[in-house]
Amino acid sequence: MTKVIVVNGPNLGRLGVREPDVYGNQDLETLRQDCERWGTSLGLEVKLRQSDDEAEVIGWMHQAVDQQTPVVMNPAAFTHYSYGLSDAAKMVTKAGLPLIEVHISNPSARDMFRKYSVISPVATATVTGMGFYGYKLALDAVAHLLAE
Repeated sequence: MTKVIVVNGPNLGRLGVREPDVYGNQDLETLRQDCERWGTSLGLEVKLRQSDDEAEVIGWMHQAVDQQTPVVMNPAAFTHYSYGLSDAAKMVTKAGLPLIEVHISNPSARDMFRKYSVISPVATATVTGMGFYGYKLALDAVAHLLAE
């Protein structure tokens, strides 16, 4: 099985508690279980990670490059301002690895400051506004790209 990491940025550890009208009532553990199940059906070994620490998330991108691991990433608030994470994400795609940016909500339909992503320009693809199902679409995309 091909290993894939699903990386979640700040405040996603609070899923189910934080703004359920935007992010739904499901929690991070449910997302982990869903992603593992979806990954298994695609021949992918999925490891879900979450951190509120920008440096840790950047470190995971470096590990992905070093270990040749595709990435599904919900950068959360880092989406809009983390040029360090953008540079690290670019290393993933420059290494020839898929990096699919995913967002539970549609950032373009929210606050003005959320309309721009510093990750989208370096990501392989972006899935937004599909709730947890967006992660399934992102994992499908990774499997498709690896099969090409």
